[in-house]
Amino acid sequence: SRPPQASLLYLDVLGTAFPRALSRRRTALLHWTPGCPRAPAGWPLPTLYCTPAAAGTLPSRGAALRLQLLFALRQRELHVLEAGLAAELHDALLALRTEWPQLARELALGKLSPQPGLPERVQRQLQALLTPDAARAAELRAECARGFEGILLRLWPQLEVVVVRMVHGAERLYCNSLLQAECQGLPFYCPFYQAAGALLGVNLWPAEPEPRFLLCPEWAFCEFLPCLANKEPRMVLLDELWEGCKYGLVVTAQPGEYRCRTGEVLKVTGFHKQCPVVEPVRRESQTLSVRGEDIPEEQFCQSLCHTLRTWPGARLIDYVCVESSLLGDFSGPCAPHYEVFMELQGLRDLSEGQRYKLDQCLQEDFPIYKSFRFKGSIGPLRLHLVRPGTFTRLREALGSPKPMPRVLHEEQLLQLIQGSIIS
Repeated sequence: SRPPQASLLYLDVLGTAFPRALSRRRTALLHWTPGCPRAPAGWPLPTLYCTPAAAGTLPSRGAALRLQLLFALRQRELHVLEAGLAAELHDALLALRTEWPQLARELALGKLSPQPGLPERVQRQLQALLTPDAARAAELRAECARGFEGILLRLWPQLEVVVVRMVHGAERLYCNSLLQAECQGLPFYCPFYQAAGALLGVNLWPAEPEPRFLLCPEWAFCEFLPCLANKEPRMVLLDELWEGCKYGLVVTAQPGEYRCRTGEVLKVTGFHKQCPVVEPVRRESQTLSVRGEDIPEEQFCQSLCHTLRTWPGARLIDYVCVESSLLGDFSGPCAPHYEVFMELQGLRDLSEGQRYKLDQCLQEDFPIYKSFRFKGSIGPLRLHLVRPGTFTRLREALGSPKPMPRVLHEEQLLQLIQGSIIS
């Protein structure tokens, strides 16, 4: 559980940077917590929230986010929109894009429509909180008819900030997409850093675009493995960190989790009153490697974005990678290679030349990968397009609110993504 001082510190930082952010019932929450409600970032002040806790506890992720969105739409004077993950905000706003006529009808009538994943008992409980609001419904229809760029500030003119509990790693793709479209003109604030289920740091600088976190010594016991190229690393403690260096994170925070290798790599960006300030760099579990070449998640994404710029009209919605050895006969008889599954907007198909461009970019960006490709010990990358909505279903299939994996290993998820290929 989160230390009380963490949420109190968050509320102090948030209220100082955005003075109206602590107003009563002016924060909406978009966060799926199947089974039981979990404390939002500002839990010491539950009166901040206009979102009923029961809306987030449904067994269906899609139904939970849609209901939370509906209750957020009721409140025109929102000051803060809070999401657990950037992907949750992304998918809630995707529901707005596709279902706004139905949402407007529910607002106008003050009545929930039956939907899959919404138990009758919960529907009755939430229905009692709704009243008809024809004026707000008309406003929703008018703004959605104008398009969705900058829609958040048009629907909620008093909105000051979007609070997202994770914006690094896999979530960065969704943040960038939102900032370019629905969330234009709004700052994102990521208040906490946590790993292995433990809260480790807090972001004291909400106005800065890139989040960095003050590590708090009393919240968990942390050890650090220096990322050294030519030496066997020695574990160091909090007071032995150096500015500009990168470290693997080892945490002891809960009974039964002694010296847990989190797979997170942090970079020390400075110090605040002798405590280190860090930024997350990468997740080691999301590194691609079929021959020991080790292509990190964020650098693969950079190569992918470089490739996209050569495909006119294409916009990346989402992607995952799979190492061919996990796919059996599907991957064919060639040497070990990467299989990449993408959802694109603006292109229905790709030529062989366009598909090969990603492999070329990886060779240009990673000399070790290029050498393996030249020797034939790594085969050419294979790229597949999947149907719209595939990644929304994939996030539902994860079963809990956790960051999107960029390298898939679980058989159930592999089957889902393979069954969604259209090209």
